[in-house]
Amino acid sequence: MWSDDDIKFMSAALDVAIRGKGKVSPNPLVGCVLVKDGQIIAEGWHDHLGGLHAEQMAIHDAETKGESPNGATAYVTLEPCNHFGRTPPCTEALMWAGVKSVIVAHTDPNPTVRGQGITVLQNAGISVKSGLLEGQAADQMRPFLHWCQYRKPIVTVKMAVDCNGSVDDRSKDAGRFTSQQCLDLVHQMRADSDAILVGVETVVRDNPSLLASRVETSKQPLRIVIDPNARIPEDCQVLNDGKETLVLQDDFRDLPNILNRLGDMEIQTLMVEGGPITVKHFLDEKLVDEFYLIQSTVQHQTPYDSGINSQILNDAGLTRADDQTWGEETVQYWSR
Repeated sequence: MWSDDDIKFMSAALDVAIRGKGKVSPNPLVGCVLVKDGQIIAEGWHDHLGGLHAEQMAIHDAETKGESPNGATAYVTLEPCNHFGRTPPCTEALMWAGVKSVIVAHTDPNPTVRGQGITVLQNAGISVKSGLLEGQAADQMRPFLHWCQYRKPIVTVKMAVDCNGSVDDRSKDAGRFTSQQCLDLVHQMRADSDAILVGVETVVRDNPSLLASRVETSKQPLRIVIDPNARIPEDCQVLNDGKETLVLQDDFRDLPNILNRLGDMEIQTLMVEGGPITVKHFLDEKLVDEFYLIQSTVQHQTPYDSGINSQILNDAGLTRADDQTWGEETVQYWSR
């Protein structure tokens, strides 16, 4: 059904969609290329909230280059929207531009779209096909699709341990024990997340900023501290650096409700960086979707055991999917 050129052009649309990563949530990553006479004449992506959608940017890109979108084929990674949100409908933009056909990777499960975009285009006489590289598009938009289905965020846990599985050396003040390269990757994970969650003990012990300060990013994640007994220090960084922090006095037994509330706030990706107690609560409730276990070659003098092993992760519904190297550390990636 799909030609090699079709696959090439949709792959290009997926490639440009990545340029919006970390800047468009709660909207999904979307890319679009316009093709005429077997050549890409323009490209667009959703770059930031309130900015042009991918189809609109591609049409603008064509006009800026002196290319007419009239008669072009649009390859777009997500079904064009047909409603007024932060921008006008993309269906109207495509019809106005005279696009003759549209090829869609993935339909939009959002109730405000859900097939209406394709139907409107077809009713206007535009040829529409869907399903090209659908799996790749689904992987790219996973947080958005998960949120549309479950109305709660994907939960990713990051935990760093020493060579023996200890998360902290109680013989000295709290401090980082992983490499600079590893830390850069962790900060990129923060930048790609909508929110970061820790328990209050992490704030008391480490006084972390929980910001993505080592990478370029247009936004910082919401910091969330679970503090059922109001123990958070008034002079801690997360309350005094001018960035947004949400302190919750919920008991850890309320984690499912907390995730539902975060979903209502349109938070689609939650990174848990808490200590062993916080992480164990998430695992016990089977609420973890991804787990990054970072192991250093450092050995703690007075270790504080993580309590994490393969059996516990398996019992939480996770499977070891990959092994990676981050700087000087080895990383086990577990996924649901």
